[in-house]
Amino acid sequence: MKKLFDELSYEVSKSTTQKYSSSFSLGILALKPSIRPAIYAIYGYVRLADEIVDSFHCYDKERLLKRLRAETYRALEEGISLNPILHSFQETVRRYDIDTRLIRQFLHSMEMDLHKIDYNSELYDEYIYGSAEVVGLMCLQIFTEGDKQQFEKLKPFAMKLGSAFQKVNFLRDLKDDYQVLGRTYFPSVNMSVFDNTVKGQIEKEIEGEFKEALQGIKKLPGSSMFGVYLAYRYYLSLFEKIKKTSSHRILQQRVRIANSQKLFVAFKSYIRYKAAYF
Repeated sequence: MKKLFDELSYEVSKSTTQKYSSSFSLGILALKPSIRPAIYAIYGYVRLADEIVDSFHCYDKERLLKRLRAETYRALEEGISLNPILHSFQETVRRYDIDTRLIRQFLHSMEMDLHKIDYNSELYDEYIYGSAEVVGLMCLQIFTEGDKQQFEKLKPFAMKLGSAFQKVNFLRDLKDDYQVLGRTYFPSVNMSVFDNTVKGQIEKEIEGEFKEALQGIKKLPGSSMFGVYLAYRYYLSLFEKIKKTSSHRILQQRVRIANSQKLFVAFKSYIRYKAAYF
């Protein structure tokens, strides 16, 4: 009967992914079917932690995050959790031998979000590593399916892609992060004088990471290459829209990509991928 609970747990993680991110959901559909559940499991777990620190304002966030941390380690030790999202995550970690240090670093970055921090370059890099780059590395361990040599070869590119995605998120969510949550991630940036020059400097850094990450995507196994490329193209289209939006507007509204445009990006990406023109 545990098989039914396992299936339910992965379905909950899948539904969580679909509810929160249409972009990642479409990207996951482009992966080999056998690895999709594991990626859903990782996204579901990451989203669970994100919700604690970003949305549960009427609750003791620190207590909830500590509980999640303790339940995560317990689930990994016992091989089961009654929380479906956590259950599918622990099973994925155990099946693909995901380094638990990555999980520890991720939870550390989530803990950083509970405190008001004046980010310098060192803390900025530390936060991005834990909140985004390690997630890319978890996924990479699934994509490489135990091939440690391939994992090490692709590791720097996975980290660059995770970093680029996170920095695009920072720009996209600048209004809510700054005005609602009181967070400012970009080091040495005074938000009261955030202008197009500052925005352009950040964008130049992101452009470099996107360019470098693409070289790694081209070296991924066929089982995951198009799915990751599709996610890359979605974020690149969002980034291009952000670049065309003024710094003043960025602070007033969250930049979005319409679902119709996402479908167009998917179609165009498939054509480029099949033609090996990417």
